[in-house]
Amino acid sequence: MRFAAHRPLTQHAKISTWGIKTAVAFTPIYVGIVFLGFTPDHRCRSPGVAELSLRCGWSPAEELNYTVPGPGPGGEASARQCRRYEVDWNQSTLSCADPLASLDTNRSRLPLGPCRDGWLYETPGSSIVTEFNLVCANSWMLDLFQSSVNVGFFIGSMSIGYLADRFGRKLCLLTTILINAASGVLMAISPTYTWMLIFRLIQGLVSKASWLIGFILITEFVGRSYRRTVGIFYQAAFTVGLLMLAGVAYALPHWRWLQFTVTLPNFCFLLYYWCIPESPRWLISQNKNAEAMRIFKHIAKKNGKSLPASLQRLRLEEETGKKLNPSFLDLVRTPQIRKHTLILMYNWFTSSVLYQGLIMHMGLAGDNIYLEFFYSALVEFPAAFMVILTIDRIGRRYPWAASNIVAGAACLASGFIPGDLQWLRIIVSCLGRMGITMAYEIVCLVNAELYPTFIRNLGVHVCSSMCDIGGIITPFLVYRLTNIWLELPLMVFAVVGLVAGGLVLLLPETKGKALPETIEEAENMQRPRKNKEKMIYLQVQKLDIPLN
Repeated sequence: MRFAAHRPLTQHAKISTWGIKTAVAFTPIYVGIVFLGFTPDHRCRSPGVAELSLRCGWSPAEELNYTVPGPGPGGEASARQCRRYEVDWNQSTLSCADPLASLDTNRSRLPLGPCRDGWLYETPGSSIVTEFNLVCANSWMLDLFQSSVNVGFFIGSMSIGYLADRFGRKLCLLTTILINAASGVLMAISPTYTWMLIFRLIQGLVSKASWLIGFILITEFVGRSYRRTVGIFYQAAFTVGLLMLAGVAYALPHWRWLQFTVTLPNFCFLLYYWCIPESPRWLISQNKNAEAMRIFKHIAKKNGKSLPASLQRLRLEEETGKKLNPSFLDLVRTPQIRKHTLILMYNWFTSSVLYQGLIMHMGLAGDNIYLEFFYSALVEFPAAFMVILTIDRIGRRYPWAASNIVAGAACLASGFIPGDLQWLRIIVSCLGRMGITMAYEIVCLVNAELYPTFIRNLGVHVCSSMCDIGGIITPFLVYRLTNIWLELPLMVFAVVGLVAGGLVLLLPETKGKALPETIEEAENMQRPRKNKEKMIYLQVQKLDIPLN
């Protein structure tokens, strides 16, 4: 029996609105490193320099010119940021006009040493970099900080996806929200880098899983007429989160207050314990028909409608059949689902690699991190609009394949645009960003539509775990391959994107199709579906529930 008819149910609209709010809350965890780990210009702290500068009346520019080493070979800033002159700045023989001239007329011969007394940062606020000195020899600790959340995403996607299919969407969702909120607050008050890293890992374990469970829950509540709209709005909420994060980070340039501010709203989502029901689809897949019927009646009552006669076929007593328990083997046991799993995993990987890779190559003009972040996020709104316009008119497959091909072609074209046509390069990069954003949104939607109910969460979480693998290796692809040829990463991205576009065409079209409830239905999605009057699932071929 279909869950929705010709317009959204009031109760479903509430659930969808709640789901969109959780999607917004996920943004700071996924990309918050841009502000939490911001690395400002810095230089070694040298004892005595401040006193000498005050005595001589130097301006900040003069102090830098007289006391800080210049850029290294080839204009590299590492010497200026990570080394200092081995000079006693307290000695009285130093002059104000050129203090180093009395030591050696050629500065390049003066000995340099490491920053033994810390660093001075040119920033009005603070980040984890400035507080824990994650620069120079310790810069790898910032990479570890970001890698830890991606490792958490990967492990959480594999494990919590199984638990959500085994023990229910609602329980796992509320549990992950609670753990996410608590670990976020604890990270904000962490006294050391080690504790901060631990709580960041815990956030990664539960936050992406919570986001995906929320998506699955609202997908299973709405009917297929509104599944596309709700799914795209859920993912577009991530873009809204990007814009909001830029504004909040600008208002709160201190990382601890920023972390508190973006974490505390998660506690409010726990109030939905009293108004968000368990997914009836999952309940029926677990032979809990009486509880599913109770939820049906509750929805009908809230909408001021009577329970339709078609639902009376659903028996109130528990079925005697075997309860379906999810298994990782179910994702590869049968030929069609195995094909779906492999293609979806590759497309999640592709979306992650191209999305992050194109951001690294875009090179937006200016040095204002807040405006650059804001402008780059705006590019994603046209992508969501294009998805809404196309996937229910044309279908899922062709827009999905086209978006991957556009992204791949944009990477290929960017590699051959001359450097003096920077404006054209930015336009092409924006087209690639739009294309891969569309692909990202469609893969999440179609992933949920290709798996039967009892393994839907597991399928989405396992396939999307390749997104986390892509997030881990993308920086290495970009920074290592550019040492060979500046445009080589773009060539790799082009091949990856074009292959993904071709593989998408091997998947079945899910436009207008009911969500599969069993392995057999998922296996037969590419074949015409026969009417089976005797099989009672949440969706049948004939009727919509007229609850609205």
